[in-house]
Amino acid sequence: MDDVPRLELDPLLDDPETRIVVCCGAGGVGKTTTAAALGVRAAERGRRAVVLTIDPARRLAQSMGLSELDNTPRLVPGVDGSAGGELHAMMLDMKRTFDEIVETHADEERARAILENPFYESLSAGFAGTQEYMAMEKLGQLRAREEWDLIIVDTPPSRSALDFLDAPKRLGSFLDGTFIRLLTAPAKAGGRAGMKFVNMGMAGLSMFTGLLNKLLGAGLLRDVQTFVAAMDTMFGGFRTRADATYRLLQAPGTAFLVVAAPERDALREAAYFVERLAADRMPLAGLVLNRTHETDAVGLSAERALAAAESLEEGAGPDLEADADLDGGNASESAASAASAAPAEAEGAAERLAAGLLRLHAERMRVVARERRTRERFAALHPEVPVTEVAALSGDVHDLSGLRAIGHRLAATTPDVQDVQDVADVPADPGDPKGATGRPAS
Repeated sequence: MDDVPRLELDPLLDDPETRIVVCCGAGGVGKTTTAAALGVRAAERGRRAVVLTIDPARRLAQSMGLSELDNTPRLVPGVDGSAGGELHAMMLDMKRTFDEIVETHADEERARAILENPFYESLSAGFAGTQEYMAMEKLGQLRAREEWDLIIVDTPPSRSALDFLDAPKRLGSFLDGTFIRLLTAPAKAGGRAGMKFVNMGMAGLSMFTGLLNKLLGAGLLRDVQTFVAAMDTMFGGFRTRADATYRLLQAPGTAFLVVAAPERDALREAAYFVERLAADRMPLAGLVLNRTHETDAVGLSAERALAAAESLEEGAGPDLEADADLDGGNASESAASAASAAPAEAEGAAERLAAGLLRLHAERMRVVARERRTRERFAALHPEVPVTEVAALSGDVHDLSGLRAIGHRLAATTPDVQDVQDVADVPADPGDPKGATGRPAS
C-alpha cells in the first residue's frame, strides 16, 4: 500500500472552493460517524458547516450535545469557533421535506388538497425512492440558502450503490410513466366522456383498475386522479430541481468520499461505488477506510506466536490443587509441600498467561494480514484512488471529543495504532444488525 496515493482531507476541508462533501458507502461502515467527524473538524478549522445525515442513531445527536436531530439545522454547541467556524446538524425528515416543497410551490388551496390526499400520504411517507429524492431536494435547498460554506452529506443507507443519484430519474419516470397516465386518463379526458373513453377504448384498463380497486380499495383511482390534478403544475419543477442538484454534484466544488471497512465485501462494494461515480462523472476525492488494524510487533508472525504458545502450554506447571496433597498425613509436611509448590504454580500461571497473549497476537496478525490483502486487491483494481486509513479507536464515540479523535485519524499523515476495537460505535443504518461498525448495535 506504500505506492497508493494518500487522501489528504485537511486541504480538502480548508479549500473555500469545496462547498459539498458527500459521504457514500454501504450500511455499517461508519459513514454517518465519518460525516459528523468531518463536520466537527471543518468547523473547528474555520468553515461554516452543516451536516445533513440520514437515519442516525440517537446517541449521535447526543455526541453533538443535541437532544435530537430533525429537519431543521441546529447549531452544535461545544464546537471551538475560535477560527471563525461553526457547525450545524440536521436529520432528513422525508415527509416534512416533501410537505415543504408542496407548501412552497403551490398556492394555499392546491397545497391543502395535495397534503390531505391519501395517495400523497402514501407517496410522501414511504414510496420507493422518495427518501433518496428528498435527500437531493434538501441538499439543493441548503445550497441555495448560501448560509453555510460547506455542506457534508451522509447519503441514505442502501444496499444498492448510489440510489440517491438515480432517485430523481426514477421519480420522474414514475410521474411520467404509463401507470400514472393510464390511471389518470379518465380525469384528463374529462368526466363522463373520459369514463366512456376508458370503457370503450381501453377495456383492458377497466379490468386492471377493477383489480386495483379490489386490492387497494375503491377510492384508489379517485385519490390518484385528485393527486395528479393538483400536482400537475409541479411535476416540471421536481425534474428541474433534480436536474440542477445533479449538475451541482458534478461541479468542481463537490467532493465524493467513498467510506468502507477493510473487509472483502465492503471493499468490493466500494469498488463498485468508485466505478459508478466515474461513469456518472462525479468528482471522487478518495476512499476512507475505517477500522483498520496494525501492530508494531511485525517481527513475530502468527505461526511463530502459535508455536511459542503451544510450547509454553505444554511446559506449564500443574495447578496447586493437583500438586498439594492436603487430605492426610502430617500437617507440617502438607504445609511444606504447599509452600514448595507455590513458586512452581506461579511460574506455570505466568506461562499460561504468556501463551494466551501469544494466541491473541497470532489472531491480531491474522486480522492485519487479511486486511492487507483486501486493501491490496482494491488498490490493484483502482490504483488511482487516494486512500486514508482510520485506525480503530479503543472506545466508543459518545461526545465531541470522540468525533474529534476520529477527525484526527481521518486527517493524520500516518494512522495511529489502537486496540482491536471499532472506529465508532454509532450505527449508520439502524436497520443493519451490525450497526455502523460491524459489531452488534446496542
